[in-house]
Amino acid sequence: MELSVFLLLIVFTGILLLLTKDHPKKHGCLPPGPRPLPFLGNLLQMDRKGLLKSFLKMRKQYGDVFTLHLGPRRVVILCGTETIREALVDQGDAFSGRIEIAVMKPVIQEYGSNFGNYTLWKIIRKFVLATMRDVEMGMRSTEERIQEEAQYLLEELHKTNGNLQDPTFLFQSISANIICSFVFGKRFSYQDPEFLRLLGLISQITEDMSSFSSQMFELFPGFLKYFPGSHRQVIKNMHKLTAFISRSVENHRETLDYTAPRDFIDTFLIRMDKEKSDPNTEFHQKNLMNTIFSLFFAGTETTSMTLRSAFLLMLKYPHVAERVQKEIDQVLGSHRAPTLKDRTNMPYTDAVIHEIQRFWDLTPIGLPHSVTKDTHFRGYMIPKGTEVFPVLSTALHDPHYFKNPDTFNPEHFLDVNGSLKKSDGFMPFSIGKRICLGEGMARAELFLFFTNILQNFTLATTKDPKDINITPMKIGVSKLPPLYKIRFLPRHED
Repeated sequence: MELSVFLLLIVFTGILLLLTKDHPKKHGCLPPGPRPLPFLGNLLQMDRKGLLKSFLKMRKQYGDVFTLHLGPRRVVILCGTETIREALVDQGDAFSGRIEIAVMKPVIQEYGSNFGNYTLWKIIRKFVLATMRDVEMGMRSTEERIQEEAQYLLEELHKTNGNLQDPTFLFQSISANIICSFVFGKRFSYQDPEFLRLLGLISQITEDMSSFSSQMFELFPGFLKYFPGSHRQVIKNMHKLTAFISRSVENHRETLDYTAPRDFIDTFLIRMDKEKSDPNTEFHQKNLMNTIFSLFFAGTETTSMTLRSAFLLMLKYPHVAERVQKEIDQVLGSHRAPTLKDRTNMPYTDAVIHEIQRFWDLTPIGLPHSVTKDTHFRGYMIPKGTEVFPVLSTALHDPHYFKNPDTFNPEHFLDVNGSLKKSDGFMPFSIGKRICLGEGMARAELFLFFTNILQNFTLATTKDPKDINITPMKIGVSKLPPLYKIRFLPRHED
């Protein structure tokens, strides 16, 4: 059906080509870019292998700042470390807007922590971070939750008895359980039917959003909403997920104790009641629902896919895993579980995690921005409301900051003394005023899960390292790691 939709679009091309004859350039003071066709924009000039390849190819012709038309949508593309930092940091207010994501509009609308306007986003972000820090609350810390989940994970890995495993489900489960513990105040058993259904919905939504049909729907929502395609399944599954969230919120409301909030939902409900007489409050049911929705996507798929790519790379480069284990043995020994305080004493391990995020480049384009006002940028005028795509991949693979950027090498993040070295090109969570809300939680999860596994297990597979394929399965919204199987062999006798 996706092919039929594409062919239907092509039918219009002949007519549109006639309309482009003597069509004047309408960029004005916008950055340069290829000439668009009516309706289709520059779609026929895009690389069939995806947006990222198209952007990188056009960068060679037009430079680090250029304009594209994705269908009827005008988009300014930003490439390179300095360009992205100049926009998102130096002119952060102007570039702090978000665009409307068509496939999410029936569910998210203008609410929530990731997709709302900047004023709303700032209020909700501050509240979420305060809750994560357990401000004035008796809840367990995020680190304690991760450490507890790590122990459940180790138990599951021991049960595999060193047999080949696809790690996808377990990495999804531990990532989702951290969010569940924070949001719902409880973790789920890995066999819980409701939990399995939740994971299935999140995975299916992520996969369908990267499909051709959903990408086309994003460009032509008014036209394609009348046609079948995976975008309809995305919306259907999003409604199922929000129904699950709604039931959980109602259960919390019925058992709420104002003197002892258990989790994020309780804390939000208490704030809602305090401000219920304020007609301008941002603490209402819709924002609660959509903030939880956003937290799940920020905290489940991204972290689990990073862990999947991490251990695939450890299989590909076993000498790196061995050196990490040597550092773990020196700092932690064989039985003391790692803590976040250990990170400062484990620069090589920290550098490896940084390099995994840089090399794998999970969200190469990042979430789109928009300019909140007419904005002067590098000699151009970007009109208010124009969409902006900061291509994070061009910073994470910037040769000015990373020697041989297409090579996996933890030395990219180590100085001559072996200490962790920061880099302006490192922005896997984006940068500026719209930096990822869950950055702190994600970094904690990656360090604690990664070190716990390598402290307790040696990694193995059936393939020789040189034959292990690390080519992404799909590059759309995210770079999806290929499926693989791995053995977790105990390192120490109990």
